[in-house]
Amino acid sequence: MSEEILINVTPQETRVAVMQLGVVQDLHIERSGSRGIVSNVYLGRVKRVLPGMQSAFIDIGLERSAFLHVADIWGNGGEGVEPKPIEKVLADGQTLMVQVIKEPIGTKGARLSTQISIAGRLLVYLPQETHVGVSQRIESVEQRDALRARLQAALPEGHKGGYIIRTVAEAATDPDFDADIRYLDKLWNNLKSAAQTAAAPQPLYRELDISLRVLRDFVTLDTSRILVDSRSTFQKMQEFAGDYNQGALDRLEHYPGVRPLFDLYGVEEEIERALSKRVDLKSGGYLIIDQTEAMTTVDVNTGGFVGLRNFDDTIFKTNLEATQVIARQLRLRNLGGIIICDFIDMETQEHRDAVLDEFKKALARDHTRVSVNGFSSLGLVEMTRKRTRESLAHVLCESCPTCQGRGEVKTAQTVCYEILREIVREARQFNAREYRILASQQVIDLFLDEESQALAQLSDFIDKPISMQVETMYSQEQYDVILM
Repeated sequence: MSEEILINVTPQETRVAVMQLGVVQDLHIERSGSRGIVSNVYLGRVKRVLPGMQSAFIDIGLERSAFLHVADIWGNGGEGVEPKPIEKVLADGQTLMVQVIKEPIGTKGARLSTQISIAGRLLVYLPQETHVGVSQRIESVEQRDALRARLQAALPEGHKGGYIIRTVAEAATDPDFDADIRYLDKLWNNLKSAAQTAAAPQPLYRELDISLRVLRDFVTLDTSRILVDSRSTFQKMQEFAGDYNQGALDRLEHYPGVRPLFDLYGVEEEIERALSKRVDLKSGGYLIIDQTEAMTTVDVNTGGFVGLRNFDDTIFKTNLEATQVIARQLRLRNLGGIIICDFIDMETQEHRDAVLDEFKKALARDHTRVSVNGFSSLGLVEMTRKRTRESLAHVLCESCPTCQGRGEVKTAQTVCYEILREIVREARQFNAREYRILASQQVIDLFLDEESQALAQLSDFIDKPISMQVETMYSQEQYDVILM
């Protein structure tokens, strides 16, 4: 399926949208002040070893210490060999080379590995390994064996290290392999040289910025063109493509139009929709997507879709349509971790199997690792999607200061009753001349109308006058009781 890649660049951020048939399929945002750190390599220092958790906190120079689990220590154990406890491998103050495999998310620090991998366009170089692997997306055994043989023939004699052949290498030529090997060797040698003179904690290698990663990771045989709205970024990408991906040069275009690129293709509207909990289906049904710290839930509803034949057929068609939309929304919103999909209950096993098969096909287009279980006894589909960076909502949004992320606010009546209790509490401790309520317009209006009798009774009870004042800047939950 033909696709286009749109790149919108401003001094503050770079946004990349992958389009298929005019519809946004994937979205990446990188801000200048907070670039992602996945794949960055650091010389770190062990800050604290935690034997009870079999993990350690590593200082790599970030605001929060990063996290290294014993399972992510390369060379510790192996096939048939029991790994050593982490306290036998690491000690406080020790320096070691580590790579970030997961961004800091929420209150959690970055996750690390001591197995270094450096990505090129066709290959991923594993300097500590010896084997050659092939992307699981290349399913043909003959093709996998042929690619291995071609790579082995291209490697210089005595060359050390292992490789993973990426999916895009299916159409690569021998000179392409040679160029990628030389590029990765140069990066690794520079990294080793930096490590010899660096003092921990210090970065040794930083991942390419998003515009260059597009040329390395996103461009496939299906990519028809790459539109960039910044001339300087376009020229930088041209230079990079000329050195490392000449096949992308003729597809790389500068967009000089007056109308913003993302407006022209409807990407801005798609971003707004991706921040909404509700996603409408073309049939009239809809999804409700709820993201929490522990998991994400997706609820499928028929909505206004009544179908043409019977209720079972309506449910089946809604669920089938939902599989495509859910898969796309997971990519677009970059939702990760545990995901629970509540499809509408189906009576027949045949319909459940068909929906599950269609869901797996839709998820197969995802570049992020996904694992899907079948329908549970409660009719839910449980799945996981690897979480390597913050979701779109966490990048673009923050918790509402009014409701503190609950998605709800206390009613004006509830706040009124809280204020009445607060006045009783203050009256028992202090002998004030007067009590003044500072609150929002909604709360004061309620005190003047429905709750006026309660306020008068309280004033009689404490034998002190109570006055009110509207604070226009207060949210509905905010209030103060001033002792005069």
